[in-house]
Amino acid sequence: MENTRIADQGLVLLGCGKMGSAMLAGWLERGLPPSSVWVNDPYPSAWLQDQGLHLNEALPAVPAIVLVAVKPQMMADALPTLQAMGNGDTLFVSIAAGTTITYFEDILGTNTPIVRAMPNTPAAIGQGITAIAGNAHSGSQGMDEAEALLSAVGQVVRLENEAQIDAVTGVSGSGPAYVFHMIETLAAAGEAEGLDPALSMQLAKATVAGAGALAFSAAEEPAQLRVNVTSPNGTTQAALEVLMNEADGFPALLRRAVKAAADRSRELAGG
Repeated sequence: MENTRIADQGLVLLGCGKMGSAMLAGWLERGLPPSSVWVNDPYPSAWLQDQGLHLNEALPAVPAIVLVAVKPQMMADALPTLQAMGNGDTLFVSIAAGTTITYFEDILGTNTPIVRAMPNTPAAIGQGITAIAGNAHSGSQGMDEAEALLSAVGQVVRLENEAQIDAVTGVSGSGPAYVFHMIETLAAAGEAEGLDPALSMQLAKATVAGAGALAFSAAEEPAQLRVNVTSPNGTTQAALEVLMNEADGFPALLRRAVKAAADRSRELAGG
């Protein structure tokens, strides 16, 4: 990782579960020295204990970046322990769902550089996408540093404002679960048509993974890719007439699903 400020001043992870560990693995692979990393986690994994970093030790006074990756219900106890690092040059990057920038400012100080991020679980294999939004004090340097940090596990996009985080949660944050459920139900539908369960699941997994890879790499938009595979009056058209039904197909269903996730994200942030 080409960031001398992090290497010199240190990177602190407050919490290091699956997502934090995936990010840490990416940073270490990019060359971040383990000696520059401090992790506070009450239940460290065996992998974490083997990385040669500072685990549950006294933290540096002014680290370059603090990544906040604790569960939201633990935030009220964990974040105040870092209050002395607020209102300074330390950049706080949060991947905690439902925790607003204002919440961080109330505890750490209004002059604290803060970037809120919404990653998703494919980050565990370096195929994630993370959306970020910063407060006024994060500035261009803070946003650049957060993007460099989070790009270790996939793509990074910048939002116009923090309010968009809720919609992002509904699309990409929670979205992998929608795709996993689609694989489940596609496999079950194949089984209902007479396929062996294991074979149907293999077909469903490979189809969704392959279609996703094609959508990602192709020059055409997904709508055109759909047209390309749809012969007039053929089998795909017969299926799409069901799936594309505006009343009870994907358009209505996914609008409701994404709205439900976004609404719940707003509730969590407000509560």
